Formats: sequence, C-alpha cells, structure tokens
Amino acid sequence: MTTPPPYKAHISSQFNAELEDVRQRVLSMGGLVEQQIVDATRALMEGDGVLGEEVVANDPRVNKFEVTIDEECSGILARRQPTAVDLRLVYAIIKTITDLERIGDEASKIARMAIDLASQDRSGPAMHEVGHLSRHVSQMVRDALDAFARMDADAALEVAREDIAVDREYEALMRQCITFMMEDPRTIRRVMDIIWSVRALERIGDHSRNISEYVIYFVKGKDVRHIGIEAMEREVRMER
Repeated sequence: MTTPPPYKAHISSQFNAELEDVRQRVLSMGGLVEQQIVDATRALMEGDGVLGEEVVANDPRVNKFEVTIDEECSGILARRQPTAVDLRLVYAIIKTITDLERIGDEASKIARMAIDLASQDRSGPAMHEVGHLSRHVSQMVRDALDAFARMDADAALEVAREDIAVDREYEALMRQCITFMMEDPRTIRRVMDIIWSVRALERIGDHSRNISEYVIYFVKGKDVRHIGIEAMEREVRMER
C-alpha cells in the first residue's frame, strides 16, 4: 500500500484539499511558464515578432498566478497555522511561485529580443546552439516541476546537477558570440540581442535549480541553498 504524502495525512479532509488545490495551481502555473519559454525561443530563432508579442502579452497571466497562489498560501497560514512538514510545504510553494514568475520574466525578455531581431537583417551567428540551450533549460523546468509534483528529492538533485551543464553551455555560447562580434562589428546589435537571450536562458536554469532546492528542503528539512553539489548529494542521501 502506498503511503500518502505528508500533506495528505491530516484528519481534516478540508485541509488536505486546500494543500492539494494550491499544489495543482503551482503545476498549472509551471505549465504556462514552460510554454512561454518554448514560444519565446521559437520566436527568437524564427524571427517571429508576432509570436514574441504574444509571449509578452501572456506575461500578466503568469503574474496573476503568482498573486492568486500567494493569497491562497496566506489564507492557509492564517486559518491553519501549519507547523513542521505542512509549514515547509507552504514555504516551498511560496518560494517556487516566486521563481516561476521570474522564469516568466526571463521568457518575456527573450520575446522582446525576438521582436527586435525580427526587424533586423538575418545575418549573424547560427542559432542552433541557442535552440539546444533552450531545450536544455526547458527540460530543467519540466524536471523541476516533476520533482515538485512528486516531492522527489533524488529527482530534484538531478535538476541541480543539470544546472552545472547549462552553465558550461552558456559560457561556450558567450565566447562564440563575442568572437563573432570581433570578427564582424556590423553584427554587434544583433549579437547583443542574442547574448541577452542566452543570459535569460541561463537564469532560467538557475531558477529551476532553486525550485529543486525547495523540494529537497521540503523532503529532507534541510536548507541546501548556497552549497556545492557534493554537499547537496550528502544531504539527500542522508537518512533523517
């Protein structure tokens, strides 16, 4: 028989329902944010200014999710006065939606760069590396949300590991962009838009790692922010 998650173990079925409802809202917000990343990068790579404008127009929907979930969490804190594992869950949710909202902001930045690029000449560095980085960070967001949905500390640890690979990919792309500008100064404006977009993708990876750290905090009761991956692994593997 499967053991229910800690937040479903209350005598009060209403409390269980409140926690499950807010968790589902987080996943819905995550789905919207993930689509924003996909659309923004597609707009960037295809020079589609119209799609970029759609992404920017959708950003208030992401913000509304954050406000609604935050208000619901405040209500739970006021009504239920949760302690221990319940308090950790509410804390993890509040922190997670903050990072999801910031991921949405980064997607909007990419979309704005796409709108600007759509009005420029298409000559410049190849975009397939940018597309690869985008797919990588999109998968990180998806995996972080999956770890959140299952409250799986091991899956969260894998997301944190992936952030190291994303950072390396970002650094390689930055070197390529700088080289391209040095070789052909006429492309500086276009390449700068790409640089800002690549930087936004790297930040999305950072925010995904943050979400994975909140999952580990909920499951293990340990704050693993600002520590190396080896120390984080020890905390995940440690039996409480």
